[in-house]
Amino acid sequence: MRCFLKISFLGVGLMGAPMVQRLIDHGFELTLWNRTVSKAVAYSEHACIANSPEDAIKDADIVITMLESGPIIDKLLYQSDAYLSLKTSCLVIDMSSITPEIARSHAEQVSSVNANYLDAPVSGGTVGAAQGTLSIMVGGQRKKYEQAQPIFAALGKSTYIGPSGSGQLCKLANQAIVGITIGAVSEALLLASAGGADTAAVIEALSGGFASSRVLELHGKRMLERDFEPGATSRVQLKDMRSILDEARSENLTLPLSQRTYESYLSHIANGRENLDHSSLLLELEYLNQRRLTH
Repeated sequence: MRCFLKISFLGVGLMGAPMVQRLIDHGFELTLWNRTVSKAVAYSEHACIANSPEDAIKDADIVITMLESGPIIDKLLYQSDAYLSLKTSCLVIDMSSITPEIARSHAEQVSSVNANYLDAPVSGGTVGAAQGTLSIMVGGQRKKYEQAQPIFAALGKSTYIGPSGSGQLCKLANQAIVGITIGAVSEALLLASAGGADTAAVIEALSGGFASSRVLELHGKRMLERDFEPGATSRVQLKDMRSILDEARSENLTLPLSQRTYESYLSHIANGRENLDHSSLLLELEYLNQRRLTH
């Protein structure tokens, strides 16, 4: 398949790199920009490399952003006024995890220059990005969502959630479940281990029952093997837990489990583990109890 749309992709990092490779493999022609230029240059045989975000987006039909946070995107494209160079009818697809409030603000700014915007955060980590099995949660106009299907299909399974900001609300729900469940799996396995149970057998047994989950299956295995190379970093999980609590406060909600999980990740990162996988929250629990998970 060949695609003659001009597509620009900003953010060739931990998640962005395998997504770029998927798009290249599906015949999309890309222009890339990344703050660390070498990460974009690695794809120079198959994509053009832009010198700046503004250079990347000015002639694009579709702009995809996969950057670490809303403030970073805001600074690069919106506070800098780079977005003013967007072509009329350009579609901006922000696949980063940012707050719903920032997504709605960016949608308004993009609309002001007669371009279009979808917030489309993803779940599935680097493995899902490489395998094309990401869960993509999309907010914005349904018509624009339908037009973006060829791109989404190359990256995973997409679901239309609602108007602008809805994709990010869905991602916050996802991250609340993921973060809290990582904490629950850590506690359950350490409890079983402390009592002398075979923790690998515990995971096998629980995987056939009501406690079964992808977090138990994949991150439980990571915990047993002490494999904390990042698929999603603890730093980003903390950022997402903070966003969950901020959104809850704006809606006058109290979320005690999310609050406790946020505090655990805050302490975890204060102990120097910000770049480990978010499943490494186990290490914070071990530190707290002065007990090590065994199997």
